Amino acid sequence: MTRARATPDAGTGGSVGTPDAPRPPNRVRERFRASRVLWLLALPGLAYFLFFHYGALFGNVLAFMNYVPFLGISGSEWVGLAHFERMLTDPEFWNAVTNTLVIALLQLVFFFPAPLALALLLHSIVGDTVRKFVQSVVYLPHFLSWVIVLALFQQMLGGAGVVNGWLSDLGASPLAIIGNPDVYGPLVVAQLIWKECGWATIIFLAALSQVDEQQYEAAAIDGASWGRRLWHVTLPAIRPVIVLLLVLRLGEFLSIGFEQFFLQRQSVGPETGEVLETFVYFTGFAGGDFGYAAAVGLFKGVIGIVLIYTANKVAHRLGEQGVYKS
Repeated sequence: MTRARATPDAGTGGSVGTPDAPRPPNRVRERFRASRVLWLLALPGLAYFLFFHYGALFGNVLAFMNYVPFLGISGSEWVGLAHFERMLTDPEFWNAVTNTLVIALLQLVFFFPAPLALALLLHSIVGDTVRKFVQSVVYLPHFLSWVIVLALFQQMLGGAGVVNGWLSDLGASPLAIIGNPDVYGPLVVAQLIWKECGWATIIFLAALSQVDEQQYEAAAIDGASWGRRLWHVTLPAIRPVIVLLLVLRLGEFLSIGFEQFFLQRQSVGPETGEVLETFVYFTGFAGGDFGYAAAVGLFKGVIGIVLIYTANKVAHRLGEQGVYKS
């Protein structure tokens, strides 16, 4: 006895008993399985940004209420825009804004080009041994805490420091640098350059390593000097990286740091040493005015968004990609 063959079904036009067609593979699942180790390695970083950056955005609601920790968000009084109106007439707030803008401009003018200049200098060193040694030396200050960095500057430039000791031996007048409000802005920028300039050169060195060496050879054959090779070959090749970092820096224009200024605030006084980060700390955590401190932080964040959006638009006008495509 033979088994009957499947016959076409008149209603569906299909074949009765025909097995289902194989399902197409799930490419997303396959990619996830292939890179699951990388996802596990990235999980701590993702959790950090989710909880401490994106999750913290919900705390901006404190800017619209008189927040009392014992009452919580649900029990605190809602005040609307009262904290923002207070900012407009608060001289201490505007003093912090002025100090922040002055130091931010100094950082943008002097600190931002410093890593690029150092990267160009390191890239021009021919010997690998000398280059690696110099790189190791200039990278080391990045791993020092601000407490140690400021202590070193105190030992060098303080009233009883090495420099004033030399001047005293020579019969010259000592220099008032540490604790002097008149030179506080250039001093903190010099501290930042000494500490972070070497570490910030990593991205520029990576960009310089991608420049085609044949372009340098062709320019040298044409008789171009070192300056012309720099201007017409090197800088155009790494211009997208420079624009990208500049846009990102403008987005953090008002975020000039906390620990460095917190440790030196008392030595020069709040009139000169108060910046927005320290103002938020002393107003919120030390003073207990959490709602007003949250409003100041939200103001700083909104200004940062406006700056990075404007800088990205300007980058597109200049023919660069920027941070994102609009």
